[in-house]
Amino acid sequence: MRALRDQLAKKPTDAGLAVALARRYFEQVVAEGDPRYIGHAQSVLAPWWGLADPPAAVRVMRAMLNQFNHQFDSAVADLTAVVSLEPSHAEAWSWLAAIAMVQARYADARSACIGMAPEVSALIATACLASVDSVSGRAAAASVAMTAALRQASDASPAERLWVLTRLAENDERRGDFAAAELAFKQAFKLGLSDSYLQAAYADFLLDRGRASEVLVLLKDGQRSDLLLLRLALAAKALKAPSLAAWTQDLNARFDAARLRGDSAHQKEEARFALAILGQADRALELAKSNYAVQREPADARVLLEAALAARQPKAAEPVLQWLAANGTESLALRGLARQVQDKP
Repeated sequence: MRALRDQLAKKPTDAGLAVALARRYFEQVVAEGDPRYIGHAQSVLAPWWGLADPPAAVRVMRAMLNQFNHQFDSAVADLTAVVSLEPSHAEAWSWLAAIAMVQARYADARSACIGMAPEVSALIATACLASVDSVSGRAAAASVAMTAALRQASDASPAERLWVLTRLAENDERRGDFAAAELAFKQAFKLGLSDSYLQAAYADFLLDRGRASEVLVLLKDGQRSDLLLLRLALAAKALKAPSLAAWTQDLNARFDAARLRGDSAHQKEEARFALAILGQADRALELAKSNYAVQREPADARVLLEAALAARQPKAAEPVLQWLAANGTESLALRGLARQVQDKP
């Protein structure tokens, strides 16, 4: 990054250098979960940020940063413009698929997976479609497809394998095959790549299994990340650890600062914090409802169900019940919570 910064300082109008540096910052966010790098990346792209038609590489990078901040409409507009001019742009297709999954637009996600399939490895092409299947009524088939594709992809890069193994683990956990999920998680960690999403997903798995002490070990160096610090606080709460007070204060300050910036990207995490750490069910429900209006992944559905139950407002979870019914999403945890919601008057 230092070398790229030095080069860009000498050539401040070089879009290629700017995108390369912005990408490195984005990779640091993925690795560490520290959102400050997003601001650095945006500042690097400042000369092109407001342009209606910047170069394709800038447009894709801008979309990646916008989707991180949940500016999904802007991101989709940029990505759609790129693939309309460059139908073989695999990265643009992949982000279109990812955003569509976040928003529960599964037909669009499937189309994006098909669009990028000729340009990516068989492993990624298979896993993209399997990810759609995993939340739309074909979870068992999705696990079979991803497992077979991993077995056949002996030449896949560590990054590709990590992406697929993480999705496989999440799918197996939702199906209730916890042994298979843990195996996939551990295989992902053995690749040796730093990935904050993987750490957060496995921490949630451990918390659900009553293994909070393992979370404290897993995330001991993760306090810079809001996502990972939340999991540390949840583990500390479960264990009645003395570190809970300091971590609670830190998270409160971070969420307050995000609101002052107008940043609503972590409303799901703030809802979990309000509910599980502070015991503020009504506040958690408002945050969960606002979050679910923007993104509708299984984790978003879960926090809305939990908050609706805790706040004794079961009707607030109706959007989740409709999503479950419409898509046949298979999740033991979500189905169990949904039954509790439906049993409430």
